[in-house]
Amino acid sequence: MSLLSIKRKLIIFLAGFAFFLSIKEQDAFFLLTLFIALISAITTELVFSCFKHKKFSVSDSPAVSALIIGFVLASDNPWWVIVLASVFAISSKYLIRFNKRHVFNPAAFGIFLSIVLLGANTQWQGTFLWYILLPIGLYFAYKVRKLELLAGYFVTALGLFGAQAVLNRVPITNISGYLSYFYIFIMLIEPKTTPVRPLAKLVFGICAAGLIFIFIQAQVKFDSELAALLILNLSVPLLDKIPERRKA
Repeated sequence: MSLLSIKRKLIIFLAGFAFFLSIKEQDAFFLLTLFIALISAITTELVFSCFKHKKFSVSDSPAVSALIIGFVLASDNPWWVIVLASVFAISSKYLIRFNKRHVFNPAAFGIFLSIVLLGANTQWQGTFLWYILLPIGLYFAYKVRKLELLAGYFVTALGLFGAQAVLNRVPITNISGYLSYFYIFIMLIEPKTTPVRPLAKLVFGICAAGLIFIFIQAQVKFDSELAALLILNLSVPLLDKIPERRKA
């Protein structure tokens, strides 16, 4: 099955999940944020496609990035912050490239830059609804072949936060409060900015969980999950050079 069809399934899921959350939370502004992000991302893609290909065309990618931005950025941000976050996200695909591929997860880049430069607030809508995101996320991870990445992340996260829980004499079940399921199952497994080789994917997941743990313990002021993802995006060319163990 093509990556394009997977993207469209992801768009359908995110749109449906957004409507569910807006009704559940009675938050119409959430849908407005999504709409602003969508229009901004698609417009930015059209502008770049015009300059690059001399014609107006748009792929599914801007919709995915825009929906993620709408989920993560708080609805009470000024409208222009949502617009600029979307512009940052799509622009990064065209302006920050290596080996003919964009380097950073577009949505993560746009959100993080808007936090740092514009003081944007985040809300991570629905991120703790594991009973929805877990099965759907595993399906998408399987389709884009990122299960090794998830395995590395979960083993490391559970080990680090579990050990911390034991040392602090708090229930191990508290670990679930440190896991952002929307981040893990929607953002972390983005296909084009994560490794393609099995061992590299495993290392990527391990390092992501480790960096997040370190950032949380250091009580950093920036978003730990987004920072860890963007740092590791930079390491992908090196990680994909890790030699695989040959089968006997």
